[in-house]
Amino acid sequence: MKQIRISDVTMKQTGAQIRLSFKEKIELAKLLDKLGVSVIELEPIEQTKIDSLRIKSVAAAVKNSIVAVPVALNEESIQQTWNALKEAKSPRLQVCAPVSSVQMEYLFHKKPEAMLTAITDAVAACCRLCDDVEFVADDATRSDPAYLYHVLSAAIDSGAKTVTVCDTAGAMLPNEFTAFIRQLYDNVPKLPQVCLGVSCSDGLSMADSCAIAAVRYGAGEIKAAAYRLDAVSLPNVAKVLSAKGEFYNATCSIHTTVMKRITDQIAWMYQTARSENSPFDNGVQADDGSVYLTVHDDLSAVRKVVDHLGYDLSEEDAAKVYESFRAIAQKKEKVSARELDAIVASAAMQVPPTYILESYVVNSGNTIAATAHLKLKKQDKTLQGVSIGDGPIDAAFLAVEQITGQHYELDDFQIQAVTEGREAMGQTVVKLRSGGKVYSGRGISTDIVGASIRAYINALNKIVYEEETV
Repeated sequence: MKQIRISDVTMKQTGAQIRLSFKEKIELAKLLDKLGVSVIELEPIEQTKIDSLRIKSVAAAVKNSIVAVPVALNEESIQQTWNALKEAKSPRLQVCAPVSSVQMEYLFHKKPEAMLTAITDAVAACCRLCDDVEFVADDATRSDPAYLYHVLSAAIDSGAKTVTVCDTAGAMLPNEFTAFIRQLYDNVPKLPQVCLGVSCSDGLSMADSCAIAAVRYGAGEIKAAAYRLDAVSLPNVAKVLSAKGEFYNATCSIHTTVMKRITDQIAWMYQTARSENSPFDNGVQADDGSVYLTVHDDLSAVRKVVDHLGYDLSEEDAAKVYESFRAIAQKKEKVSARELDAIVASAAMQVPPTYILESYVVNSGNTIAATAHLKLKKQDKTLQGVSIGDGPIDAAFLAVEQITGQHYELDDFQIQAVTEGREAMGQTVVKLRSGGKVYSGRGISTDIVGASIRAYINALNKIVYEEETV
């Protein structure tokens, strides 16, 4: 049977209407890898530092799937993308370009011949760096057929191993799309030598049918989404190939036994309602309960776990964290990853405080909205913020954001008991992400709200200090 590759485009659907945090994107990639998709497609690099770190993190987390990232039609973008992607087990560079006259001239301001040259140059440049290069012909179904055949042939000659044609408008019916595919094979002689991919928008609610029909006439890769907005449904095509594989003489690598559980998890991540302003914009629960260190672990082992937790420590801070870890590990059998978070928060990157907590008043109850009034001191100037939130801690964090005028992604929030009894001390660890980098703060108090505020400000001060010294 022919193995049909499923290329998941779920990550590319994140935009203004759906906002996933950095941590959620890593978790999404892990879930897709477990599901057995052949390719995981990521968004292109727009903010160099943040997006490069995102791609590197996904590349490290994905064990089996190909990781594909699109490039712009220039050498700088190609090299920048490759530098972020090259450590992936199976990297792929994607050259995406429009081939319809409307998109070429009005969106990219290029004439057909100039676009052809840009495509062949980009594909050739990618092939010099990466063995797996894909050319994606956007809006292919509305292009001039002769020009499309010429572009696909040129991309194949330049080294592309996969060429994908897109029904961007989603206006074709299955019989029209299969006729379109047959014409490609009739007019592009080298097409059977590479993998033909298809991408169908769902404008007429026919995307799934068009994609499956294309498989019968030679398509070897389908772009689909585990949680779709305007794309082929991954669960649907996987079910069809599983049930009708013999008819199509085709199968795919999707693990159908775990498909519902994993797609439900992905749907939960996308559908979880979040307040637009809430600092709690992370829907992923940390899964570090099985990670432990002992007194026998050396600096490199500790640093590996610290890196896994998302920190990027200097040599000096790594040495401080290891020294604090040794002091604790000598007193107990195991040190968990969450305890290591607290160690990093208290030992690494200790900086002079820019913001100092003066006072806070928090009101909360089951019949009133939680409100917080905070006073922070900055350079002998008292700043105040008042905010309403979904709970006392949410309101307090929003009040801090109001004072500073900055919103940072809340990567993790932990509450731990330090002592027992009526006067028990509570410890909180807050992890904020700025510029793709994680900063953690720690707070201890008998009042867990106060401990949370102090932890947040502690992490905030580290961000502000680094931003001001760069």
